[in-house]
Amino acid sequence: MAEHRTMQRDALLDAARTLLSEGGTEALTFPALAERTGLARSSVYEYFRSRAAVVEELCAVDFPVWAAEVEDAMERADTADGKIEAYVRTQLELVGDRRHRAVVAISASELDAAAREKIRAAHGGLIAMIVEALGELGHQQPRLAAMLLQGVVDAAVRRIELGAAEEPQVIADAAVSRALHGVLA
Repeated sequence: MAEHRTMQRDALLDAARTLLSEGGTEALTFPALAERTGLARSSVYEYFRSRAAVVEELCAVDFPVWAAEVEDAMERADTADGKIEAYVRTQLELVGDRRHRAVVAISASELDAAAREKIRAAHGGLIAMIVEALGELGHQQPRLAAMLLQGVVDAAVRRIELGAAEEPQVIADAAVSRALHGVLA
């Protein structure tokens, strides 16, 4: 019984990812989840009490996977510059991934304060990964520099998602350059 519930919950989360990545938060409805999974609408409520609960679960499941990919890429780099480049590039490579598209859609949705705090904490963990590398480069305020660096990444993500005139690789190269050399690079 527990295995069946886990499989159903996973199917609902997978359907939620698809709905969010294809149609944004408006597409994430319980009738749509029921249709995608073949469950009765009332059965969806047995797993999640609200859309916000679905969103919270997606964050809890997907964000650590995404963060682990960033961390793995950084660990493979030999220098502080390489770690920063890996931090930026890996996040930008994940833009096309359904998990990432779902997380971005989630950030625009109506969440309660507790859910928003969980997302902020998860982002804080991501930012903490880069603080050490920035310290190695001599930044006097590596935490502040990390927050600003994440702002560059976030702006590049938005640019890629908007389907900007530039190719994603050009945007990624520019973001890495800004991260390593500043605006005048």
